[in-house]
Parts: sequence; structure tokens; C-alpha cells
Amino acid sequence: MHHQGLALIDWLVVAGYFIAMAAIGYFFSKRQTSTDHYFAGGRAIPVWAVGMSTLATLISSVTFLAYPGEGYKANWGLLVQGLMVPVVLLGLVWIIVPLFRRVIGLSAYEYFERRFGYFARLYTSVEFSFNHFTKMGTVFYLLALALASMTGMNTYHVILIVGFCTIFYTWFGGIEAVVWTDVVQGFLFLIGGAVVVAILLFKPEGGPAAVVGLAWQNNKMSLGSTDWDFTHLTIAVVAANGLFYALQKYTTDQTIVQRFLLVDTDKKAIKAALMGPLLCVPTWMMFFFIGTCLWSFYQITGLQLPAEVLKKPEAVFPYFIMTQLPVGVIGLVLSALLAAAMSTLASDLNCLAAIGVEDFYRRFKPQCTDKQRLRMGKLIVCASGALAMAIAFLYVKAEGKSVLAIVFKLYAIFSGGIAGLFALAFFTTRANRQGVLAGILACVLFTAWAFLTSNSYTSGGEKRLFLDLGAWNYRHHELMLGVYSHLVLFGVGYVASLFFHTDPSRRELTIYGWLANRRALRASAAQKTPL
Repeated sequence: MHHQGLALIDWLVVAGYFIAMAAIGYFFSKRQTSTDHYFAGGRAIPVWAVGMSTLATLISSVTFLAYPGEGYKANWGLLVQGLMVPVVLLGLVWIIVPLFRRVIGLSAYEYFERRFGYFARLYTSVEFSFNHFTKMGTVFYLLALALASMTGMNTYHVILIVGFCTIFYTWFGGIEAVVWTDVVQGFLFLIGGAVVVAILLFKPEGGPAAVVGLAWQNNKMSLGSTDWDFTHLTIAVVAANGLFYALQKYTTDQTIVQRFLLVDTDKKAIKAALMGPLLCVPTWMMFFFIGTCLWSFYQITGLQLPAEVLKKPEAVFPYFIMTQLPVGVIGLVLSALLAAAMSTLASDLNCLAAIGVEDFYRRFKPQCTDKQRLRMGKLIVCASGALAMAIAFLYVKAEGKSVLAIVFKLYAIFSGGIAGLFALAFFTTRANRQGVLAGILACVLFTAWAFLTSNSYTSGGEKRLFLDLGAWNYRHHELMLGVYSHLVLFGVGYVASLFFHTDPSRRELTIYGWLANRRALRASAAQKTPL
């Protein structure tokens, strides 16, 4: 079976999806009369919707395309990062959610200012912005790669069309439009993924037993090497990176922390915070499994992939969709792909606008009105969308490279040690502003050294390191950068803090202050309870 482009019914399904997203954005536009509604939904959005929105935000075209690409090319090794999420989340969510709801207004980075001063807030918000602009560019690129190969459209045109639509409903409808489009998009990509899995399992001769059996025999479902080796991509490397990724994501990432504020009680916020990420793990597994099944499918059927598809693992899944799925189902899966990408992009746009207004605009224009802040937030949505599309144009030239590997590498570089900064703020009472400044400086210098001495460029036909220090070069796997940078910031920050005075009033912003307050509240409640 081979389709030349999309059939009319597929185009209609995709058009219906775009119209529905725009309609939701327009529906909520009349309610966006204040920054509280635009960025926090009036703090009255249903728990299940916030949880589904969190899932949709965490699932993007990286999941929809790069995960199957990695599963097809290699194994499930990079899934280990996602498996660390429940470990961190189940340990901290009961404390983190109530704490943030108590100490911040809207920006997650307000916490760091209250703990260590404005520079800490500035550093963390800038790092968030770098990280998410990089991620948004990747999401745009992967989506454009898939749609261009499926429809024959120009890659740049795809980026522009999808970008404009996403900016439109985010600009109009604020966080409420983002959440409710996320709900639709979340169900859509889950259904789309399930349909593909069913076809991959039952279409080849021998059915599920043959597909899964062949993959198992060839270690396609392996989690990687168990060697205790930090120089290669082992389970230990991905797990360590995943622990710090999860700590940073669920304690300092505006796209997650902002969702703690969308409901009216701590209990509801905790439920929503648990729901989304815990749904993510089986979803990530499903898309790695799709990649595994794709490998078995082409092995069993003997069908040959074109040379241009083999160059990019991320292109295998789109090729399968266009050549093996029936008319109508292609439109459904394509809409699911759009949903996976646009849910993440819309959330990032709203959150970038939120920190732009809270961390920068209000700081430099303290007398601004709420109306001015709302207008500035909408302008930042548009500007952020345009910049993300520009970054995506640069990705188009990343021929033959594993985009998932690039994403993880850039995360490691731009993580900035923020998880280490959070650990200093939350788990120690001794850390102070001067120590944190020393830790940040050490982290930046370490990251620059590791990057320059482990990455190369081509000159005169030869690859050369940006900075070759011989025996002093960074030799561990690049993903370990996303571990060491946090440890460096924490270690240097804590030791340096010992040489300066610490304000005891900041203790209430630590886990010890939170636990003390909880004990005091329980004691007070017990005294009021009649015998």
C-alpha cells in the first residue's frame, strides 16, 4: 500500500483539527481580561483537565517521532530517563506543591528570589528560557520533518503554518485555551498511538507473537548496558541524568509549576501534579514500543525503506504512516502528531510570557497596570513563537543526526545546575546569596570547559576540538553534564556559603521550615478539637 500525498478525507480531518483548536482559543478569548485569568485561569480549572494538560505538555513531537526513531534504530535505553520521573515525583510532590502555592504569585523563579535574591531569580528564569526555546525549536522541526515528508509541503512552510495557528489560540485564549486544547490533544495522540500499535502488531504475518518475539531476540527492547561506566551511554548514565532532569522539571520548570496554581486547593493541585507525569511513563513506553514494532515490521515483511528515510531514524514512522495506514486513519494519526507538538508549544508560549511579565517587565516597570501586563504578555507570546520558529529553521540543517540525542545533549548544556540550586534552597538552611553566586559561577565555568573540550568542529577536512587540553579534556558521556553541573553548583555553593552570614528568616522557605509549619498547624488543630 502506498499513498501519494494525503487523500481528501485526510485533509478534511486535519483541517477539522485546526478549526477546533482555533475555536477553543476564540471561545476563551472573552474571559482573558486580567493576568490572573490569562496565566492562571482564575485558579478554577478542574483537576482532571489540569492533569491531562500536564500530560499533553510533556508529550511532544519529540515523543511522537524521536522516540519511535530511537526505538527503531537502537533500543529503549533513553526511556530510563523518563522512568526516573515517578521516583522523584512521589518523593517530593506532597511538599513541593503546597510550598510553591504558598510562596509564589505566578513565576516559579520568585521562590529563588525570596531565598537568595534577584540574581538567582534572573539566572533561573533565563536558563528556563534558553532550555525551552531550544526544545520548542526541536518540536517544530520534528513536526515539520514529518509533515513535509507526508504531504510534500515545504518544511519551512509547515513550521510557519503550525506556528501561526499555535500562536493564534494561545494569544487569544490564554492558559484556559492551552489547558482545554491540551485535553483534546492528549486524548487524540493517545488514540492515534494506540491505533498504530494495533496495526503494527496485527498486520505482519505471525501477529503480535512474531513482532514482539523478533524484537526481543535482537535486544531491541533492552534498556542498554548495565556497566558502571560514565563514558558511554549506559543505564547508569541515563538514570543519573534522569534523576536530575526530573528534579529540575518538577521543582523549577515554569510549565509544571504554573499548573500547581490552576486549581483552588493544595489537595487538588497534588492530584493534578501526580496525574500527568504518571500517565507519561506508559505513554513514553508506547512510543518506544512503536519504534520497536516498526523495526520488526520491516524485518518480517521484507519491505525496503528508501535511502533518504534510513538517513534519519525520525523519518521512519512518518514513512510508515503514509505507506501502510488506510485513508482516513492517516488523517487521524497526522492530527495526533499535530496535537502532540502543539500542546507543548502552546504551554511553553504561555509560560514564557508569564515569566517575561513577572520576572522582567514588572521588575523594570513596577508601576504598570494589570492591563499593561496583560498586553505585554500577549506580545511576548507572539515574539516567543516567532523566535522558536527561527530556531526550528536552524534544525532543518541537522541532516542525519539523532534529534533525540541532540535534545538530551542541549538539555545537559542548558540545565545550568538549576536542580542543584533548588537543592541548596530547599534542603539546606546554611546556603546563602553569596555562596549561591559562587556556585553559579563555578557551574558556568565547568559547563563551558566540558562543552569546549568534548565537542569538535571540522577544519580542513579534519575534526578538531574547540579546546584541546589533552589529559584535561572532559571525557565522560555528554549526558553526564546534566548531572555534574548540578553537583558542582550545589557543592561549591554550600562550601562557599560557610564563609558568609546566613539569614535565619529564610529557613521558612526550606523543607525544615515547611515541616515545622505543618507540625504547628497540626498541633493547633488538635487543641481545637473537642474531646
